[in-house]
Amino acid sequence: MSDNFTEIEFDNTTPKAATLPPDYNFIALIFGILLIIVIICGNVLVCLSVYMEKALKTTTNYFIVSLAVADLLLAVLVLPLFVYAEFQGGVWSLDMMVCDGLMTMDVMLCTASIFNLCAISVDRFIAVSIPLNYNRKHVDQRQIILLSGTWLIALAVASPVMFGINDIQKRNPAECKLEDDNYVVYSSVCSFFIPCPIMLLLYFGMFRGLKRWEEARKAKLKSSIQECRKLQQAAAAAAAIPSTPGVIPGPLPMPLPRIIERDLAQARLGLEDNDDFLHPECPPFPPEYRERISSVPSIAYQQQPLQKRKRAKINGRERKAMRVLPVVVGCFLFCWTPFFVVHITRAMCSTCYIPPGLMSTVTWLGYVNSALNPIIYTVFNTEFRKFFKKSLHSFSCC
Repeated sequence: MSDNFTEIEFDNTTPKAATLPPDYNFIALIFGILLIIVIICGNVLVCLSVYMEKALKTTTNYFIVSLAVADLLLAVLVLPLFVYAEFQGGVWSLDMMVCDGLMTMDVMLCTASIFNLCAISVDRFIAVSIPLNYNRKHVDQRQIILLSGTWLIALAVASPVMFGINDIQKRNPAECKLEDDNYVVYSSVCSFFIPCPIMLLLYFGMFRGLKRWEEARKAKLKSSIQECRKLQQAAAAAAAIPSTPGVIPGPLPMPLPRIIERDLAQARLGLEDNDDFLHPECPPFPPEYRERISSVPSIAYQQQPLQKRKRAKINGRERKAMRVLPVVVGCFLFCWTPFFVVHITRAMCSTCYIPPGLMSTVTWLGYVNSALNPIIYTVFNTEFRKFFKKSLHSFSCC
């Protein structure tokens, strides 16, 4: 009794700053504020870049904007309350209705993120498997259904919390968490353990299809080059003029159609669709021959076959987007898999002890994922990187 009294007297004589509870987590506060700023700035730049840059207005990037919106909402609606609770040592001091709102938004936005990635994988799989039926320039009905379904499913998964499943008797007001273990299992399965394998299978099928498409493209171009060589040899033989290496004297034979010359030039220089992976061996034409070809009028084609030909191609920007998306998916799995594994283990194993520090760490790791996506885009996508640099330069000048 006297010891307690002495301790109280000592506390009264100390400065006010020293009376703060010892479990206030200032590191979590500083890190949380920085994380919120990075998430907001990065994902706002992603949305602005797609809105302002014509080169980034592709259907894949519209799905990426939807993903960025989910990350933005997470940073605005969920992270401030989570950081506040972490700052207080994991103790919840606000109203329990606010806690239920936090849990609802947390489940919904996390589910929206992974279903956006799943929708991207479906969209990419369709683009590779049936390119003739895929619209790359405008968002069509199928893509609107995918985008809408993503958010509706996320809302449906989170709706039980809105309808009071978290409101149980003998609830600890100092803890903000999902109280119903059955719902924890249900939400984890719906949000993560079902869509993730589907997404990975679709990406596996997509890259197999892309590989077959590239092989067929190379074979077709190789066949065109062989036919071109035959025509060159036949034209040179018909001219019946002795040739000097590197020079074509006298009247030139009938030049090849410009479309063949263009395909050969693209094959040699790797310029088609800004791609640089295709370099077939085809000897260059002499300068005199190229000059004569440039004067040949081009051949007109009907518009409809040309449209079909363009629609059947997978352009360079989309191939670059496909290279970025596996990195996005890999980072998402790396960040969120520990959380869901720990989360569902705590719900299904009542005798298992999950340290609060571990639960906090895996939750932070999941939220960090929302800041990684814009960084991934700037590293792997030239168009995003250019816009980000331009925006940061304009901001620094101001």
